[in-house]
Amino acid sequence: MILYKEGLSAIAIVLTFVAFVPYIRAILSNQIKPHVFSWVIWSISTLVVFFAQVEDGAGVGAWSTGVSGSVTVFIACLAYWKRADIGITKLDWLFLTAALVSLPVWYFTSDPLWAVVILTMVDVLGFGPTIRKAYSFPYSESLIFFMIFALRDSLVIAALENYSLTTVLFPASIVISCTTLSMMVIYRRKQLI
Repeated sequence: MILYKEGLSAIAIVLTFVAFVPYIRAILSNQIKPHVFSWVIWSISTLVVFFAQVEDGAGVGAWSTGVSGSVTVFIACLAYWKRADIGITKLDWLFLTAALVSLPVWYFTSDPLWAVVILTMVDVLGFGPTIRKAYSFPYSESLIFFMIFALRDSLVIAALENYSLTTVLFPASIVISCTTLSMMVIYRRKQLI
């Protein structure tokens, strides 16, 4: 069973790079302009969830989350460096603050579940700036990127060695959020035709 889980995790990691490499190229060539704050929020939330999943026994199912968190930090830096979409609202600051609050909550409760719950909410809310931008400019985001991540996080869930709210909540929310964003972008692109 472990080899099966390792295989699913390996596929999820490959999909992480399949999604990120063209996305990074598109940023570098100014084809897409990611929202910096969304990526900063996703960096924090993904890395902290990775550590919470590891603490709760997610095993090989957490590997892809760790890889993704590392690459997400790089994209946040790249988005800032390229001055992609740096329009920051008060709501964006609220999302960032909520992401940062998760760390002391985890520390004081000694329970990774609370950090995961907070970070999952923050991560979903972190889609806010990207959804706002993609609704107005549906070609400013990579549709295939978010579709691959919906698939990837489905595999992450299947690869988990321990199923609990702590290990499943975050990747399940990514599947739902990426699918919703993809459907909205498809709808908006059709409206513009």
